[in-house]
Amino acid sequence: MTDDSGGTGDGDASAIIPLHEARRERLDQPVRFDRRELDQILRLYGRMVAANEWRDYAIDHLADRAVFSVFRRTSEVPLFQIVKDPKLARKQGAFAVIAAGGRI
Repeated sequence: MTDDSGGTGDGDASAIIPLHEARRERLDQPVRFDRRELDQILRLYGRMVAANEWRDYAIDHLADRAVFSVFRRTSEVPLFQIVKDPKLARKQGAFAVIAAGGRI
């Protein structure tokens, strides 16, 4: 008994889609920190908040990169930004820490 429907039935998790469509869907989604990466960043953030160094943060998920910004006060520019840029993964690594005055 075989199913010749091509896997396109409702609720079929094994649907066959052309490769170019799968890549397009992946490219349309913004870059994000995964759970492990965000956990490491938030542990560091918690230690710095306990030390009264940092007080606020913002997370931006952009089309080409994800940014975790750290603030001393909400109304100020970020002290640091942790940037995940997958395009740089093979050159320098996907992550960079940028201070208010430039790259570290």
